[in-house]
Amino acid sequence: MTSTTHPTIKLVLEKPVYGGDCLARPATPDGKPGKATFVPLTLPGETVTAHIIEDKRSFANAELDQLLSASPNRVAPPCPHFGVCGGCQYQHADYPTQLALKQQILRESLSRAGVLFSSKINILSKEPWAYRNRIRLAFTESGEFGYRSRHSHSIVPIRECPIAARSLFLAAQQVRTYLAENPSPAPISELELFTNPGESQLLITLFCENTVATTTQTWLDDLFSALSLRPTGIRLQAADGSLNPPILAASGESSIGYAAAGFDYRVDHGAFFQVNRWLVEDFVSLAIANRSGGIAWDLYAGVGLFARQLAGSFAGVVAVESAPASFEALQQNLANTSANAVSSTTLDYLRHNRQEREPGPDLIVLDPPRAGLGEETTTLLNAIGSPAMVYVSCDPTTLARDLRALTLERYKIDSITLVDMFPQTFHLETVVSLSRS
Repeated sequence: MTSTTHPTIKLVLEKPVYGGDCLARPATPDGKPGKATFVPLTLPGETVTAHIIEDKRSFANAELDQLLSASPNRVAPPCPHFGVCGGCQYQHADYPTQLALKQQILRESLSRAGVLFSSKINILSKEPWAYRNRIRLAFTESGEFGYRSRHSHSIVPIRECPIAARSLFLAAQQVRTYLAENPSPAPISELELFTNPGESQLLITLFCENTVATTTQTWLDDLFSALSLRPTGIRLQAADGSLNPPILAASGESSIGYAAAGFDYRVDHGAFFQVNRWLVEDFVSLAIANRSGGIAWDLYAGVGLFARQLAGSFAGVVAVESAPASFEALQQNLANTSANAVSSTTLDYLRHNRQEREPGPDLIVLDPPRAGLGEETTTLLNAIGSPAMVYVSCDPTTLARDLRALTLERYKIDSITLVDMFPQTFHLETVVSLSRS
């Protein structure tokens, strides 16, 4: 689509950047490279015309107008919503190219932060479609559901989602049909669906902005009974932004069993669990890597994906988790093992255990949210000085920052593996193995 309000410029795309765009530097009148300009839906080496949509002092954002010279690695996106929907950024690249782009982005993120490592960046990947075990959809005022737009917070109605497990989309369609014929007493704003690997169980969470009406429980029970693709559990919840928002009504079970790495994990509504159903077992094996010893700490433990495995090879395991949605399941998943669940933030736990103690942890596993560890946490980890650590990251920028702090003082990097937990998107997971230097 050509802009009528912004001048069109010619660009040669140089390299990928984190977020899904590619970078170009339009030539200045004197022939020198110009301002960094970021263009989505492009690939390195391509020549395009584009128009500027945001012009800042040190960079600009542009939108693609015309593809003049295409990369040999460009493919036709299979999803009809690609480019408008904000969920995917890389469907226009063949899968080996997606992996190479992410590997390059990860390497540059680490190098730019001054992280020294001699090991190559390994890659762990599987089937790049129908992998998502969880999706969250928003409803339009007309009752259609979809994802947020690539351009704004507006909702793009969707007819399909090829990166999601098929049962999730089918269930969403059934919920939408029921809502059209039987409006909820508490108007629904969003819908989250979560399934186990074999799609034999399903949790559905409906979110609303206002408080419960007296008929909500009856309405939810009727919805639960009406769905032919029967969920294990369904609940209506206030979307108030709190850590533990109130449940307004619930039908069925509050959790599903998620079979992975030889154990059937309990996972509750709203609890964190890795999203790629094809990769979970290999991911756990990579992070744990046949480690054994006396004491292991699993920080940011979630429902115990790592802690449950560590309990089979360590004399004692401490699993630290602060989210109420995960903690009860964590306790159950660790029952009758050497592991102990601790309800605490990681930072508070480290503050209370900063002094050298015997025995200290032989291994610390870290799987923080996107914000990473931060300065105080890395300082405390360096002070504790566990012989080995495994850092699982979902953001290369905060990973690079934290690794810089850890490796400057006490640790060296033994291995780095890019885990493609989110094919077709710019997101990437990384597992870094560190040892005390």
